[in-house]
Amino acid sequence: MTDDDDEYGLAERTDLDEMAPPALPYRPPEPDAYEPTIGLVGTGGISEQHLSAYRDAGWAVAVLCNRTLEKAEDRRDEFYPDADVTAEYEDVLARDDVDVVDVTTHPDQRVPIMEDAIAAGKHVLSQKPFVEDLGVGERLVERAAEEDVKLAVNQNGRWAPHLGYIRDAVDAGLLGDVTGVHASVDWNHNWIGDTELDDVRHIILYDFGIHWFDVLACLFEDDPASIFASVAESPSQEATPPLLGQAVLQFDDAQASLAFDGDVRYGPQDSIYVAGSAGTAESSGPDLSDQSVTIYTDDGYARPDLETTWFPDGFRGAMGELCRAIEEDREPANSARDNLRTLAWTFAAVASAEDGVPKVPGEVRALR
Repeated sequence: MTDDDDEYGLAERTDLDEMAPPALPYRPPEPDAYEPTIGLVGTGGISEQHLSAYRDAGWAVAVLCNRTLEKAEDRRDEFYPDADVTAEYEDVLARDDVDVVDVTTHPDQRVPIMEDAIAAGKHVLSQKPFVEDLGVGERLVERAAEEDVKLAVNQNGRWAPHLGYIRDAVDAGLLGDVTGVHASVDWNHNWIGDTELDDVRHIILYDFGIHWFDVLACLFEDDPASIFASVAESPSQEATPPLLGQAVLQFDDAQASLAFDGDVRYGPQDSIYVAGSAGTAESSGPDLSDQSVTIYTDDGYARPDLETTWFPDGFRGAMGELCRAIEEDREPANSARDNLRTLAWTFAAVASAEDGVPKVPGEVRALR
């Protein structure tokens, strides 16, 4: 290492001693004694991850609902052979044995289902993105409070092991004040071409990128002063909506950036770097589930051997946190009220990409 290297601080990072990884509670939370009975509304593609997670956790699913009954039957036969099936979600809400309703339908279909579930006194887990309008989300949050039921959002990326470990490191104060977060995801998202998701213009910033806006919302206590974002079509993409997207979030005393390339056919890469006043954390790997984390502090560096995976354990975490909140009679960490902040950041990014100018989170009230 040269003197110039040391002048720029490179020696401070490379000459650290390895230390034991800090013990952090990144694993999916679960209730201690509460045993939920779940009714699943919507048995499309993502329901496979929900049901796999619930089966692994040993949670009961009493009934599965889909307007196309055969789809509900297929999921039932695969995961919960003794469960009932129905084509009407009202049948799920009428059951006394169902106390938690998991709603996995598309956003525009979810609102009346959630409204009716709350009115029926059921706790609700909504698939993400929660709603397409902040006013609608605020109304649902208030209705849930009036009915004394819990309303949570399946932001499952919070319990991806690498993202959860880094978040917990920040919460534990190991990194000090966060000054910068930079994430880059390069993968092949062209699979949506044969699905209904191909009609979602902002599939990258909205449906996919919301996971990373949610991570940022967990890492920063304050809202960004502005968000500037853009999208573009890759010349080789096969899907219809733009598969290239990026966002820059400017805080009063910090910065963050997100870069998404959904048209990478070879050598995919997923990374995040979190810089703080007392340490840094980084994670990288070829995909969302295969990640290696390193933490750097004055005490040295550590590379934890993380257990669990994003799919399906992130889904286990989202439902598990809701159930623990029911058991402890408190607000879930992934509550709908908390998720309104994530949505405000996401809506601002989408509006910025549409208009070509920075947006202030909270001033954009609905998805463009």
